[in-house]
Amino acid sequence: MPSREIHNDIHPVPLIAPVAARTDNTAIVSAIIDTLGFQACELVLVTGTNTDTNATFAVLVEDGDASNLSDATAVADDYLIGTEALAAFTFADDVECRKIGYKGSKRYVRMTVTPSGNDAGNIFLSGVALLGKPSSTPTSTL
Repeated sequence: MPSREIHNDIHPVPLIAPVAARTDNTAIVSAIIDTLGFQACELVLVTGTNTDTNATFAVLVEDGDASNLSDATAVADDYLIGTEALAAFTFADDVECRKIGYKGSKRYVRMTVTPSGNDAGNIFLSGVALLGKPSSTPTSTL
């Protein structure tokens, strides 16, 4: 049973908002996450029931200093906790979570999930970024 709280030490931010089923191979680009005021960032994906029988989903994490990520570059593996390969998933990974941590020095970060083989089904995907180790607490509840 949990005996410690993390409520005041994390700040969830929408990463990929839930939408109606996606039915093609269009890349799913997340919101840009501003890490200012936080020393930790975890990107979490949540899959729904995916009905395609051969789709795969690759993950790419990018970072940069421009608020619109016009300077985005792929994050080097040394600045990730876990791997993009482990955060990826297939059609068989229904109602599961995947996570990857970011420990780079750039202020902004985003994730792109690229489907392939989604030719006969629906993709359900959402995500949240958990910002932690704030410079001040408690964190906002918004």
